[in-house]
Amino acid sequence: MIPLPTSRVLVAGIGNIFLADDAFGPEVLAALLARPLPEGVDAADFGIRGMDLAYRLLDGYDAAVLVDAVPRGGTPGTLYVLDLDGLDGTERGLVQAVPEAHGMDPVKVIAMARDLARWEDLAFPHVVLVGCEPRIRMRGDEPDVICGLSDPVRAAVDEAVKLVDSVAKDLLQRTGEQLPG
Repeated sequence: MIPLPTSRVLVAGIGNIFLADDAFGPEVLAALLARPLPEGVDAADFGIRGMDLAYRLLDGYDAAVLVDAVPRGGTPGTLYVLDLDGLDGTERGLVQAVPEAHGMDPVKVIAMARDLARWEDLAFPHVVLVGCEPRIRMRGDEPDVICGLSDPVRAAVDEAVKLVDSVAKDLLQRTGEQLPG
């Protein structure tokens, strides 16, 4: 009997733990990793390591769930699920996906990883973002760091873990389907 191909999903936490609510992705990943993951799901906190994430996206995954703080103008603590397929960086006027050594712009990372996939003739995973509206949004050039999430974002972590789990399971169930990407 020939084994059926196994679907693989990467869950990636993104964010800087020294920039208040930007630590949402790492906090969700810590909570997610404290429980068993479904078979076929790998999870890692990438923090601000954009190059690591770009290369990991090319490691044979069918889908990826990025977890990050996402300012969209909503109420702090609001969770979003966004399909990032087709995102190539032009949405923010990027001409080139240049990696940053000490930061991570997910749009640039995805654009760079897509380019690498094309150059190497590799499949690129379907990408979904689970995001949270931040209350405290820092730029990174402030004189002080703020460790820890604001109250509304901290309150959203447990619900985000459930949402990430649900999204990952849904992506796994789509094994036989043609995922866009």
